[in-house]
Amino acid sequence: MSKTINRRNFLRLSLLGSGGLLIGLQFAGCESKGSEMPVDIDTLDFTSFNAYIEMAKTGHVIIYSPNPEIGQGVKTAMPMIVAEELDVPWKMVTVKQAPLSNDFNRQVAGGSQSIRQNFPTLRNAGATVKLMLMTAAANQWKIPVSECSAEDAIIKNTKGDQLKYADVLEAAALLEVPEKAPLKKSKDFKLIGQPIANVDIDEIITGKPIFGIDYKEEGMKFASIIIPPFGANLATFDAKKALEQKGIEQVVAIGDKVAIIGQNTWSVFKAKDLVDVQWKNIKSDQDSKVIDAKMDKALSKKANKIVGYGQYDKAIKNADKVISKTFSSPYVAHATLEPLCFFADVKEKNVRLIGPTQVPKDSATTVAKELGIPVENITVEMTRMGGGFGRRLSTDFTLEAALISAKIKAPVKLVHKREDDMDSGQFRPKVKYQMTAGIKNNTLKAFQIREAIAQNFGLRPWNANFFPKGTTDHYNIESALIETEISTLWWRAPISNMVGFSTGCFLDEVAEEMGKDVIDLHHEMLDVATGKKLPYAPKRMKEVIDLVKEKSNWGKSDKIQGFAAYFSHNTYVAEVCEIEMRGDVPVPTKVFAAVDCGIVINISGAKAQVEGSILDALGHSRNSEISIVKGKVQEQNFDTYKLGRMMDTPVVETYFVDTNAAPTGLGEPAYPPAAAAFANAVKKATGKRWTNHPFLA
Repeated sequence: MSKTINRRNFLRLSLLGSGGLLIGLQFAGCESKGSEMPVDIDTLDFTSFNAYIEMAKTGHVIIYSPNPEIGQGVKTAMPMIVAEELDVPWKMVTVKQAPLSNDFNRQVAGGSQSIRQNFPTLRNAGATVKLMLMTAAANQWKIPVSECSAEDAIIKNTKGDQLKYADVLEAAALLEVPEKAPLKKSKDFKLIGQPIANVDIDEIITGKPIFGIDYKEEGMKFASIIIPPFGANLATFDAKKALEQKGIEQVVAIGDKVAIIGQNTWSVFKAKDLVDVQWKNIKSDQDSKVIDAKMDKALSKKANKIVGYGQYDKAIKNADKVISKTFSSPYVAHATLEPLCFFADVKEKNVRLIGPTQVPKDSATTVAKELGIPVENITVEMTRMGGGFGRRLSTDFTLEAALISAKIKAPVKLVHKREDDMDSGQFRPKVKYQMTAGIKNNTLKAFQIREAIAQNFGLRPWNANFFPKGTTDHYNIESALIETEISTLWWRAPISNMVGFSTGCFLDEVAEEMGKDVIDLHHEMLDVATGKKLPYAPKRMKEVIDLVKEKSNWGKSDKIQGFAAYFSHNTYVAEVCEIEMRGDVPVPTKVFAAVDCGIVINISGAKAQVEGSILDALGHSRNSEISIVKGKVQEQNFDTYKLGRMMDTPVVETYFVDTNAAPTGLGEPAYPPAAAAFANAVKKATGKRWTNHPFLA
């Protein structure tokens, strides 16, 4: 019997060892593959039709999901789209994660783009194969294909004859691929729009090794890494004590970082703390307080104009009332539950990369460039991710693993400790938004957003054109970039997360100053925007506002409520947050969300995305902050970097607008209005306007 017990098996053995009875459970909505598919699909012969679809004579279908899965549900939703047009029973479908391949378009998990960009391609993939199968059947019957129809993997003709897909599989595979295939009308969808369980749910619940941190293979080494303060460089290191530890094989410099290599993760984690590292070029200006002062200075004067129309300065000068507020957010970490990790096996002429990444192609090209190996000689296999939120859009940790493997000439799995994860940066940028409104004759006439942001990108024309552009006669957006060496990156609903919060809170303040209901103010603004050429549709935004007003009983409820609405990632979201006071601490108890994301693919997954975004927004806005002193992150783990807690989690009710519009993003759009709706409810309850994150600092 093996003396080693992996952590997955430990869960099972612990249950047995507790004296309890181990029973085979089937969770509601979580059909086991064994009950539906008694055949081991790996033993079947499959015919490949395209990059997405393989079919066996048993009727079983493999559908490959091209994009990385980070919990956003695309591994379920994307194959659902293929299966809908292919017309096969979902119970006969097995979903597999596709590797990096040129056969797929944009294998990226980010920007809430996966479904929106791939919807037409996925539909065509399924419809094309169905047409080929129907054509093969028509050829066998010697009739036009127009006299055939297909449903649940069965082809019928007008005479009542029928053939299974499996009956014409080989003949269909020999046909020329048609350039165009008919697509279903949305009213005929049977699978799209239904609640379908996550395809990985059985593996997740039973603890099977599907995440990057679980990956292992014979002969691989394990590594941890020490990361310098921001702006600093490696001077020297002394690894004598670390190398004396059992299981430690090497300690090497990787650029300005130091890697510890050994026989298991626990050994390298312990040895890491014994390496004496000296840094040089530590910079005192890489400091949160110093950056704050630079931001305040930037906000005190005009900045780079991004978008503008009308005569903003003149309108402000002639206004009956001018309202101004500044909103701020600190650096925020992604803090994924699964720490950063990656496997790399670098040979002289090729590289294998395996792990959790949101950008498999970028990972391959980055490693190719650094190692001088042709990108076509690099393979990338994607594992499921224990969270991403934008952090795994960076390739820094993938490259670290590859550089370590190249240095030690052995396969290696790199795992960051939580402290390394915090030290590695790539934070949501520190930012301040100064909002100004000009009121004339009790009408909002002028609006300005002035941004000071500590990163290399901020508001740009593409996102500065979102709501509330078009809602006033005079509009101005300015941005000042604060140069730092603190690395920042996209973070769930990038830019929109804080612009949406600031806008939502500020419009609530403006409505109060004008003596108007905030929803009425939004309607007035959207009336002004109607008919203008904008990247958003005022009518659709009104619809989600009216829907959440109805569902939350806005204006009639005896609950303390706050409202906010925003448009981002091509999706419209309006939210009402209810709170209660627990002592002097406001706690969100319920959130109503109305969403227009076009056609909803998987209603279960869609609701989960809205709920996750809202809880993420509420938790981070209330609790989370990264502070930096002389380039060093002060919050090293979850004892000091606070997240939302279960006891503070509200009930979320989500309502989707019934529409035939093309599907849009859903992993992020519910985030921006959530904290604003909460803060606006707090203003009603306490009279205090929260403007700075984290609220409870």
